[in-house]
Amino acid sequence: MLDPTAMILADKATRHHVMSARPAAPTAPERPPRQRAEGMRLAAAVVLRRLADRVEPRRVETCVPAS
Repeated sequence: MLDPTAMILADKATRHHVMSARPAAPTAPERPPRQRAEGMRLAAAVVLRRLADRVEPRRVETCVPAS
């Protein structure tokens, strides 16, 4: 009824998860950010901001001095 392969894989996955919290656990170096992705993200933000302004324009709020 029990699948021995699944039990072995679950045991290995559990050990890997538990051992990853140790101080001497191996770490993966962080990748430097991609410059092209940053430009694409900025372009997408500009397009979405313009679209949002067309759908629902923002009102210009004026400063009113307190009396």
